[in-house]
Amino acid sequence: MNRLPLTLYMTPGSCSTGIHILLEEIGVPFAAHIVNLPKGEHRQPAYLAINPRGTIPALRLEDGSALAGFTAIAYWLARRFPKAGLLPAEETAVARVLEALDYVTGTIHGQGFTRIFTTDAYTTDPALQPAVQARGREIVAEGFALLAVQLGGRDWLVGDAFSIADAALFYVEFWADHLGLPLPAHCRAHFERLRARPAVQQVLREEGYR
Repeated sequence: MNRLPLTLYMTPGSCSTGIHILLEEIGVPFAAHIVNLPKGEHRQPAYLAINPRGTIPALRLEDGSALAGFTAIAYWLARRFPKAGLLPAEETAVARVLEALDYVTGTIHGQGFTRIFTTDAYTTDPALQPAVQARGREIVAEGFALLAVQLGGRDWLVGDAFSIADAALFYVEFWADHLGLPLPAHCRAHFERLRARPAVQQVLREEGYR
């Protein structure tokens, strides 16, 4: 069977940036397809044929099938390319990585930043939207505070190596930085540490950030 190149369906500056970083860290050849969210391309038949959920990111695999969602894609990449060391070897440590990853994507992103970025999904009443956004900022701040304690001055969220959880934490730290939201000292150090990595610098250049 002919194997296709991996193809990342992404939107620059979105959560797909974290998957983009993982692909560059792995060093595997891949193609990138930009999905224009503001223009609604994620709701068009061409994209829905790849990812019926209409979400970003999606990754077309070598067999032509596709995976959707940050956690599923990140875990698959870590298992498919174990030499990249994106997951620890010990099973409890793997669970800790997934625990942190779930908190970043499900709470900081899924409950916090969605209230800030997609306020209309919570209420279309202009009078109520500031309160929704304020609650989103509270959730984000609470989340960063918790993960700052977990970091505790260490380089990475779990263990002594960069993992898929760190890529997830980076993209929400990146959002906070661009919105001017405060990051606790340990999260700020984590953000700057990742931003100095060659793969991250390459991704930010490719996605149009300086």
